[in-house]
Amino acid sequence: MAAWSRPTSEPHGRAGVLQLEAEAHGLADRLPELLIEAMRIAVTVAHGIHGRRRAGPGETFWQFRQFQSSDAATLIDWRRSASSDHLFVREREWEAAHTIWLWPDLSPSMRFNSHLSDATKRDRALVLTLALAELLVRGGERIALLGLTRPSASRNATTKLVETIAGNIGSPGLEASLPPSERLSRFSGIVLFSDFLEPVDLIAERLNSLASSGVSGHLVQVLDPAEETLPYAGRTEFIGLEGDAHWIADRAESLRGAYVAALGRHRAGLEEVARRLGWSFLLHHTDRPAAEALLTMIMRLGSSGRDYRWTTAGGAAATGSAGARA
Repeated sequence: MAAWSRPTSEPHGRAGVLQLEAEAHGLADRLPELLIEAMRIAVTVAHGIHGRRRAGPGETFWQFRQFQSSDAATLIDWRRSASSDHLFVREREWEAAHTIWLWPDLSPSMRFNSHLSDATKRDRALVLTLALAELLVRGGERIALLGLTRPSASRNATTKLVETIAGNIGSPGLEASLPPSERLSRFSGIVLFSDFLEPVDLIAERLNSLASSGVSGHLVQVLDPAEETLPYAGRTEFIGLEGDAHWIADRAESLRGAYVAALGRHRAGLEEVARRLGWSFLLHHTDRPAAEALLTMIMRLGSSGRDYRWTTAGGAAATGSAGARA
């Protein structure tokens, strides 16, 4: 399935190269602004989550509790016990950081936005990637940009992601419509943000490769609302953002039924691929608040069966259906 838009011009030859270069510089200039937006959204969502604190191996002090007969005598904190008639054990907070690999699709088709949304798919994918990275780091997890960075849990890991993206704009790893094929560490996680408008069989082949080592995955399909409904009428020019596809429809509204049906079949194929892999699938429209998709992703990660160190406030995170929308 191809991605279509309604721009009136298309890059060709030297003029096209200059246009792409200008777009690359424009994205680099916008990255600080997108980072600020991502941080704001992360702070908003952070109010609804909290650390899942529990006893276990780690370096951080958590609490004292009374000594029990099943405890080893070496666990007793004698200084704390000396001030009481009871024996106390010093417990440390459980620490077992997981690695989450992130990938935002920055291919040409992601530059599209219609009159129904103020945000391009590319900008929204970047904001969601950076906001999720910030929340993961705050939760003590390691994050990495698929194919570009090594896992890190440092406090400025999100800023480093931005710097890496800025330094690799235009590279094949960021311009490709499919995530890079990488051998990931077993039991790590991966979150992919894309419009996923490539043929389903190509997407399935790449996802199968990524999932081969037991990686848990989450697909976030980012679409403009116009791509969902084809709200055009009359004589309409469609220009492909990837390649030289060009087509004029005399009555665009007559295509709507067949288009919506084709998009539904494509999405059903994506959901089936995700289901077979045991991955989740989330649909997000760019006219909706980014915080909605981010909170849903946190819920998905918290309920994916891994012992992440945070969850949604108020108890266990809810599991969503494969085709949940945000």
